[in-house]
Amino acid sequence: MPFSTERPRAPFQQIKDYIVERIASGEWPPDARIPSEHSFVRTLGFSRSTVHRAFRELTSEGYLTTIQGIGTFVVARKQQLPLLQVKPISVEIAERGEKHSARVHLLNQEIATPEVAMALEVPAGSAVFRSIIVHLANNRPVQLADRYVNPSFAPQYLEQDFTLITPSQYLFQLGPLTEVEHIVEAILPDSQMQELLEMEATEPCLFIRRRTWSNSVVVTSAKLVYPGSRFRLSGRFRPSSFEQLVA
Repeated sequence: MPFSTERPRAPFQQIKDYIVERIASGEWPPDARIPSEHSFVRTLGFSRSTVHRAFRELTSEGYLTTIQGIGTFVVARKQQLPLLQVKPISVEIAERGEKHSARVHLLNQEIATPEVAMALEVPAGSAVFRSIIVHLANNRPVQLADRYVNPSFAPQYLEQDFTLITPSQYLFQLGPLTEVEHIVEAILPDSQMQELLEMEATEPCLFIRRRTWSNSVVVTSAKLVYPGSRFRLSGRFRPSSFEQLVA
């Protein structure tokens, strides 16, 4: 049996890992009340100071919050969206240690309105493909994607099962992503957004209008909506290498 050089985890780290694993799995969702420090001491057999240290560090790291006299709760942590990169939402969710799933609400062919035709750079009245998909992390809606797709680039788009593969993953297989346009706004959700994202009418949303190109062809024109309390945008780049970052 090979000798392991891995050092055993400190007791407080074992408690931290135990709590984080349950948060990541969805067993303890955002805003859920977790067992008290006293309960951890009693059931896991660690000292009070060890448990207190684990709780204190998880609070400072943004996982937990304590309301005096009421209890300790899981924080609804904001996830960072990479503003200058395009990455399949399933990959973003997996990188956070969460499980991705999707609900397909619309997948069909439509006639391009003047606005859609202009965005996709196709003649008005042309046939285009449209999908409306809600993406979930640990069964919690995190993105509403209303996407128009150029059939000349992806003629078999409507034949895909987008509960098994995301539109971005499928489209990346067909050709290189060479250019991206992002327009970011803050909006209040309409009734459809409220229903599909399971959010209140007063909660603001992050709204991204995205167009993508493969060489000279406009591939997609999408409206991406995120609950504002769950996400924030981020980006770091050097102006001289901007084209490389978005490609």
